[in-house]
Amino acid sequence: MSAPDSAGPELLLGIDVGTASSKGVLVTLGGEIVRSHVMPHGLSNPHPGHYEQDADAVWWHDVQTICRELLSGEYSGENVVGVALSAIGPCLLPLDEAGKPLRPGILYGLDARAGQQIASIEAEIGAAQIIEFSQMALSSQAVGPKIRWLREHEPDVWTKTCTLTSASGYLTYRLTGRHILNRHEASHFMPLYNPGTGAWDARYERHVGPVSLLPQLGWSDELAGTVTQEAAALTGLRFGTPVAVGAVDALSEALSVGVSRPGDLMIMYGSTTFFILVQDAPTPSESLWSVGGAYAGQFNLAAGMSTTGNLTGWFQQELAPGRTYAELFAAAAAVPAGADGLLLLPYFSGERTPINDPQARGVVAGLTLAHTQAHLFRAVLEGVGYGVRHNLETFTALGSKLRRVVAVGGGAQTDTWLQIVSDIAGVAQDVPRTTIGASYGDAFLAGLAAGKVQREDLDTWVKPEHTIQPDESRRALYNDQFELYKQLYSQTKSLVHQLASRS
Repeated sequence: MSAPDSAGPELLLGIDVGTASSKGVLVTLGGEIVRSHVMPHGLSNPHPGHYEQDADAVWWHDVQTICRELLSGEYSGENVVGVALSAIGPCLLPLDEAGKPLRPGILYGLDARAGQQIASIEAEIGAAQIIEFSQMALSSQAVGPKIRWLREHEPDVWTKTCTLTSASGYLTYRLTGRHILNRHEASHFMPLYNPGTGAWDARYERHVGPVSLLPQLGWSDELAGTVTQEAAALTGLRFGTPVAVGAVDALSEALSVGVSRPGDLMIMYGSTTFFILVQDAPTPSESLWSVGGAYAGQFNLAAGMSTTGNLTGWFQQELAPGRTYAELFAAAAAVPAGADGLLLLPYFSGERTPINDPQARGVVAGLTLAHTQAHLFRAVLEGVGYGVRHNLETFTALGSKLRRVVAVGGGAQTDTWLQIVSDIAGVAQDVPRTTIGASYGDAFLAGLAAGKVQREDLDTWVKPEHTIQPDESRRALYNDQFELYKQLYSQTKSLVHQLASRS
């Protein structure tokens, strides 16, 4: 392995491939960002409830392009001493014998195609037995039912499949030539992963698919391998550069804001909203996700809402064309708490935790001719806030202790939304100074895998900016509204499911 250019700084490269865009950063060993690049990309929705992305045309294309962009000019691959990648997940991507994708990647819990397979697996194994073994229930987030869906619905693809991996696993493979997957995502390949042993387990494979098709397992901060000659030629990275096992995007996002100790909870306000609580022991749950952590010996209790940033984007495009986000948020801030009697369920793409209902749909209740666009947008923001509170109350009902809550993601760029969430949920939210996203956490993982930084260095990388405190004067109102929010779902559930079956 050749050494980095002695004339330039040693840098760490982190790249995250998200739902709507990819981002890469070059970071010094002290945590200073010296270059960054963002690439937007699309999302395929070929059938209702089906969400996919092309592994080469989107995921790998973005990684190559970002590498070439960041490593042109002042810095080159010779400066990079470690690389880590993260991506949306858990996804499902079948590869052939040559390691080439056989179809577009099937996305995480946003994709709800495997409802029938969930029912079949539960009927064959037993829902209680699955929870006892996997420490969580099957949901649209689970990859096992999607493997079975692939086997049942695309037999031509299935017969050619030699490897089943996820988005981050595929990208690490393209860099290193090794099939390896982090244990956080592997936990969602249920019921093929044994959280007690941290290894694949064949006891239920006849209900899903053979574990022989699954990658090697590793922790996110471990070394996956080094950059191959082929990958070096395509990306501009130096042959032999260390590459970390990497992570799902939400886990890297948590690290990017210093969420690394038991009791730390990240709320990631992105296209969807994701929650990661760091624990030193697993918490079995029927409604949340009990998964492996970033480091050996750590666990996460995780959760996710299906439609949050996507919902504000839909609102702007369909109901407020020509208005900027800044204008919409300013108008919503001027509307009283409670949106003058409007209440919205944000289940526009079904919902993940804690209700785990792919047939749920958006509902707006209380409309009058006096309500305005600003009222509706305020109701959208509050609807997401009620969903956040629903998840946080589920965490605490399981006995979890929340030492601190850290907000990150695009939605954390505006204090208006964060204030609404804090008021509804009754929690303070720390907002870090640097919220560039998962790619920053990836850079830290790259440093760990390459032996260039230590875990405690994260405290110097991440600095707090300010804290959003809940407004106690709104507590009583939002407590009442939250109870109505839960009732609105339970009392419209049957009707909404009938409507969903017609879409």
